[in-house]
Amino acid sequence: MEVCSLYVIALLFLLQICMTVSRPSDVTDFTADAATCGYESCNPVKEGMINVHIVPHTHDDVGWLKTVDQYFYGDHNDIQTAGVQYILDSVIPELQKDPTRRFIYVEIAFFARWWREQDDSMRHVVKGLVKEGRLEFILGGWCMNDEASTHYNAIIDQHALGLEFLRTNFGECGRPRIAWQIDPFGHSREQASLFAQMGYDGLYFGRLDYADKDRRLNHTTMEMLWRGSPKNIGARADLFTGALPNMYQPPPGFCFDALCTDPPVMDDERLHDYNVPDRVAAFLKAVHDQAQHYQTDHIIMTMGSDFQYSNAHTWFKNLDKLMKYVNNQQTANNSKVNVLYSTPSCYTYRLNQADKTWTTKEDDFFPYGDGPHAYWTGYFSSRAALKNYARRTNNFLQVVKQVDALAQLEDTDNSTYNIEILKEAMGVAQHHDAVSGTEKQAVAYDYAERLANGVNECQKVVNDAYGKLLPLGTMKPPGQGFCTLLNISMCAATESQKEFQVFVYNPIGRSVTYTVHLPVVGSDYSITGPHGEAVMSEVYQISEDTFRIPERKGALAANELWFSVTVPALGFSTYFVSMNSAAESHVRPKKSFSVGADTTIGNQYISLTFDGNFGQLKSMKNLKKNLDISLGQSFMFYPGYAGNNSGDENQASGAYIFRPNATSPTNIGSSAQLSRNSYIREGKLVEEVYQQFSPWATQMIRVYENEQYAEFQWTIGPIPIDDKIGKEVITRYTTDLATQGLFYTDANGREVLRRQRNHRDTWDLNVTEPVSQNYYPVNSRIYMQDVSRNLQLTVLNDRSEGGGSLQDGALELMLHRRLIKDDARGVGEPMNETGADGKGLIVRGYHYVFLDTIADSARLHRDLGERLFMAPSLSFTNVKTKYSDWSKNFKTNWSGLKRELPANVHLLTLEQYAGSGPAPSTLQPYLLRLEHFYEKDEDATLSAPVTVSLKDLFVPFDIESVTELTLGSNLPLAQLNRLKWKTTDSGNKDTTLRFKPESHPEQAAAPLDITLNPMEIRTFQVKLRTTQH
Repeated sequence: MEVCSLYVIALLFLLQICMTVSRPSDVTDFTADAATCGYESCNPVKEGMINVHIVPHTHDDVGWLKTVDQYFYGDHNDIQTAGVQYILDSVIPELQKDPTRRFIYVEIAFFARWWREQDDSMRHVVKGLVKEGRLEFILGGWCMNDEASTHYNAIIDQHALGLEFLRTNFGECGRPRIAWQIDPFGHSREQASLFAQMGYDGLYFGRLDYADKDRRLNHTTMEMLWRGSPKNIGARADLFTGALPNMYQPPPGFCFDALCTDPPVMDDERLHDYNVPDRVAAFLKAVHDQAQHYQTDHIIMTMGSDFQYSNAHTWFKNLDKLMKYVNNQQTANNSKVNVLYSTPSCYTYRLNQADKTWTTKEDDFFPYGDGPHAYWTGYFSSRAALKNYARRTNNFLQVVKQVDALAQLEDTDNSTYNIEILKEAMGVAQHHDAVSGTEKQAVAYDYAERLANGVNECQKVVNDAYGKLLPLGTMKPPGQGFCTLLNISMCAATESQKEFQVFVYNPIGRSVTYTVHLPVVGSDYSITGPHGEAVMSEVYQISEDTFRIPERKGALAANELWFSVTVPALGFSTYFVSMNSAAESHVRPKKSFSVGADTTIGNQYISLTFDGNFGQLKSMKNLKKNLDISLGQSFMFYPGYAGNNSGDENQASGAYIFRPNATSPTNIGSSAQLSRNSYIREGKLVEEVYQQFSPWATQMIRVYENEQYAEFQWTIGPIPIDDKIGKEVITRYTTDLATQGLFYTDANGREVLRRQRNHRDTWDLNVTEPVSQNYYPVNSRIYMQDVSRNLQLTVLNDRSEGGGSLQDGALELMLHRRLIKDDARGVGEPMNETGADGKGLIVRGYHYVFLDTIADSARLHRDLGERLFMAPSLSFTNVKTKYSDWSKNFKTNWSGLKRELPANVHLLTLEQYAGSGPAPSTLQPYLLRLEHFYEKDEDATLSAPVTVSLKDLFVPFDIESVTELTLGSNLPLAQLNRLKWKTTDSGNKDTTLRFKPESHPEQAAAPLDITLNPMEIRTFQVKLRTTQH
């Protein structure tokens, strides 16, 4: 758990379950009624006219200025007038009044809460509206997730959660066909790829760079086919995409919400303020102004905004009038404008039927700027602690779902309920004002508390699972405890006991070796491994940068116990630890740097050399391949611009926007201080160098015995602002590589995109902010290459950060931000987090640095990337026992797989459905996702297609049959039909063709042999044949 009082585990259970769950159960099948919804339910259009698709909608942030609960109930309207329950209460009766009216709803986290409170008669009404296409679900995720700071695993999970709710309650008519990312602050190509694989026909968003938008408006390319994975997945990842003209607002002057001040339609000619001619004329002008920038005779107008329609009557009454009087002009004045109620899916369908050819796009929409000095690249790093907590919690959620499935827990274990709590907390945390770090501080606390509640509930599931997986006979194992603050060396189970057991669960489909370090009070320990073997260990004193963390108050440990563990695939190992009564201390000593002589740490793979005079990192070598580069690393900060936001020139740096007040960062500390406060510790398991750049910027650099990377553990904070200067802290890696202005960043943890400094693929960039314009989201890795020397330096990070390469041969990542000004984008607070002591928050994180040839680097960063986001999970018991006694009653080493998965295959999902799956099943269905996590041409061997046999793969059960599903796991893939589009680079093709999923002929002969191509994720509903543990 990240450093901060933000993450103290809640004692009260606050999160409510948003649906009743049990397994398995029958679900009402609405497929037979599908013809009444979907594209067939669209209101008619008129050929030869501009058809204006009016889309009534509300945009409901799942937390931002208020918590998700406060938004739902309408609490704290002194902060923001918003109450989601009243929106839905108000909209439903209005839809009943007129069968032509339409309304879309997006955020299932809110809808599920509202649905739970409705009686049967209201549910019947809503189901009827959904079946007739009058109420349509768009997007359908638990939230509208951020696209820069989110990991693909969490993106898939949060959408699957919402889509499963819709499938369970509304059947096929509840399945969204359009993705709706109208408010996130930039858009990821990987997000588009995932949407396409989930089966969406289109995507619409509201925000794109102001210069990009200007060009697209002038060239009528606001709508396009986005190629989400042009190199790997191909057409299956293509997605029709549209940029909305007014972000997601109504045209200026036509907001009819109770909170708006635009004039209503006053249509009584007897009254003095009769304004129909003015309103009609203004609307027609808005129509023609918009239509000139779009290709077809169809345009979309979003009628709604944040938390609108709490009094839906004011909206629909005025829209009805507006549509009536505008359409009357067709006969009165030969107008060629036709206005109709519509939805994004109906609009998309009409575009698809138009005989048009669309341009394509292969890059992404990052970074987003809404003005020459306002680039939204600060939020890539805002709330670094929360970003890490979300990543670690996702890790634990995958562990919990796996052990629940492997142990085959049942309703009597209550695990479905517990897991749902964490799923929903994680779903809320992916919101574009949550993990993004752009919420108010009180709301950030609420997000963290929800995650903590979910983790707490799911610790029970892990205990129950071990209760079934551990016993060899009838004896029940003791309950296990968890240590959620190991990153700051706190753990009651290891600090207060002289004897304890460590259970290490590995959620990866291959065995892993992992170095465990635990806070302890002793100086000498004996460790017995899962096979009765003695395990070597070492004890180190806890570093100074850990002792200064205020959240450690009450911790007993002064030392850390280090040892290496090997854990089987999808399984666990148990280690037995006991303190020895040592007459003398066995703590590894510190050594000062030898003045004037360089110092080197390393192992058989790599070495790092530090300057003997100043203590700074100097070079890195790959010893196996004799590769050598100069490598410097330092901490620096950009002073945040403290403008008053009165205009673009006075734009301040804040939660969203990164605007430094200098183009060159300021070094933190001095060489004298660094050399004076650095030391080295050498052991058999790890060699490390401690560096203090300043009292608030410290670092431990480690090289592990059998790892090919160097680990940089940084601890930053409290960032001082006594000088009234906000600071945006970076680390910069400087080399002698010739990189030609190029570098590479990942998209949401999956595919890698090439970046070029001061360049955009779509338009000629006007460089007004040379630093922030060149920052990109770095979700899991960033690297640079020197092609002439065949060298690649790769940096992996443990959370999403902003980064770039502002000079050749250098990479930088932003670690932590503390500012004194708000950036006037709505949150109304400076980015100024504080810790348990009321001072600036201290944040700790990790970078992992590789040096290798270009051809061999992918094998390193892909493997470690998987190991980082699916790290082993630790739990503890405090039993006075010996290995020999324990092993008579309990397993000490167990794998859930009979054979390991190939090195390029990731078990992305293994879980039990909460209820029935999309395919008919009389038994409890399981959900399985397998992923090929290499790109084409990344590795000579591991980039090849790979086949995995599911037959006789798992230990607790056999798989009898599988039904392939869409990525969102809400529809059998064979039933998916997507719209196909003509493009400028694909020639003329029939637009009425439906896109079919790629067939896998090998499965006909061997249905349990699953072939995966590079970057392919395949999703299955699994029917089991139970065996023994």
